[in-house]
Amino acid sequence: MTLEAEVLRLKDEKDAVLLAHNYQRPEVQDLADFVGDSLYLSRKAMESDRSVIVFAGVRFMAETAKILNPTRTVLLPDLKAGCGLADAITAPQLRTWKAEHPGAVVVAYINTSAEVKAEADYCCTSSNAVKIVEQIPADREILFLPDMFLGDYVRQRTGRRMHLWVGDCPVHAKLSPPVLARARQAHPGAPLIAHPECGCATQALPHVDRVLSTDGMLRFAEETRAPEVLVATEVGILHRMHKLNPTTHFSPIDGGAICPYMKEIELEDVRDSLALGRYEIEVPADVASKARRALDRMVAA
Repeated sequence: MTLEAEVLRLKDEKDAVLLAHNYQRPEVQDLADFVGDSLYLSRKAMESDRSVIVFAGVRFMAETAKILNPTRTVLLPDLKAGCGLADAITAPQLRTWKAEHPGAVVVAYINTSAEVKAEADYCCTSSNAVKIVEQIPADREILFLPDMFLGDYVRQRTGRRMHLWVGDCPVHAKLSPPVLARARQAHPGAPLIAHPECGCATQALPHVDRVLSTDGMLRFAEETRAPEVLVATEVGILHRMHKLNPTTHFSPIDGGAICPYMKEIELEDVRDSLALGRYEIEVPADVASKARRALDRMVAA
């Protein structure tokens, strides 16, 4: 039996749904029941009737699935699949920041630990961050964390008074305005789409045709008829773009924009996770109950 056939057999045998983020390895994406961004996968985890959720992503995503599905088993195939951005802020640091701004509304990007989410009023993803902030009363001060580039983009789009935590995604931070400008010069006429986590995203806007979440990029890829599109995000998304639209050439702004955490999970890890029930993700009940409110607001937006 091939490895692929074994994974498919085990999914049925274990009553499991396999979720994969857009940045996962191609072979993992190809066997997943659902592939998408954090918001899409959070919703699919809640909609699934399977008793086991195998999350091929990173730890904060598996934690989110567990918080939203407390009675189900959530597995992360490799515990080394962390997130440099999520590590940029801890719950004690957030509590200190909140004390410096009493009464402020806390908006936490989904790329945060469960403990940080428990200290937040709202969670958001890159696809609904602007919408979430626009829902907050205009007279309220906002603390946005942990990605300063996404936060600055949201602040510009909404005109809101926002304090930004100084954190970034190490992969996206490298995709800066000079890098985008050089890509434009090298590929004249090709549309350029960029993730809002990109370095100095607001300063990069003159070089960008569309700022999009990963799922927004995939919708763009499916609809475009351009012969070439430049893509400023982690290169794992290119696999699905090519599948959705084989007639367009999707070129990465930087072929080295690879998240090592997203690439920790291999197909063998998925097989072993299903077969052995590893590694189960648990979130303390008190943390989960506090984080659930902020996540429910994210999912409902």
